[in-house]
Amino acid sequence: MASDVNGPQSGYQELLQLRTSPPTERADAARNRATVLDVAARLFAEHGADQVSMDAIATAAGVGKGTLFRRFGDRAGLAAALLDARERDLQEAILGGPPPLGPGAPAADRLAAFVGAYLDYLLGHLDLVRMSETAAPGARYRIGAYRFWHRHVALLLAGTAADPDYAAHALLATLGAEHVTALLPVLGAGRLRAGALRSAEDMGKSTL
Repeated sequence: MASDVNGPQSGYQELLQLRTSPPTERADAARNRATVLDVAARLFAEHGADQVSMDAIATAAGVGKGTLFRRFGDRAGLAAALLDARERDLQEAILGGPPPLGPGAPAADRLAAFVGAYLDYLLGHLDLVRMSETAAPGARYRIGAYRFWHRHVALLLAGTAADPDYAAHALLATLGAEHVTALLPVLGAGRLRAGALRSAEDMGKSTL
């Protein structure tokens, strides 16, 4: 696979546009948001994301349930908000961090580094990612972060895959939270990681 910085300049600019931006809020709104997210993170960690109601979060955070729904929509919206900063960290590492995850390494090495880093993120927050991806049919593909991951992988596969866009979706399908949740008890984290890295290596081999 050819050396890659971040794909063509137009692709790099597209990634910059797709990266997750922090919310812009008044200071008091930002404090309230942080309080709610801290409470939600604690309750999700203690009881499991599927077992915590919006009522329980509102009560523990000292806010009205209507306020909670207006701000976040539902538990999936809360999950997405909790993941926001973690997604930004990974995106910034891809855009400007040290290689091989960041620019400056061969595309094959960058692809393997992304798969490894994404799995670290996914396995560390699996319940939240699954909730955000399965809130409604097709929710995963409407999430802004997914569009970023997909474009990044497609750029890395542009020199080897006959259809980089399709190949990127195919690779990311193996990293879907619902898929990983189902396989984790059967295969374990080690086999999942090894299989995902093999898939990335196979896709990185030229098929043109």
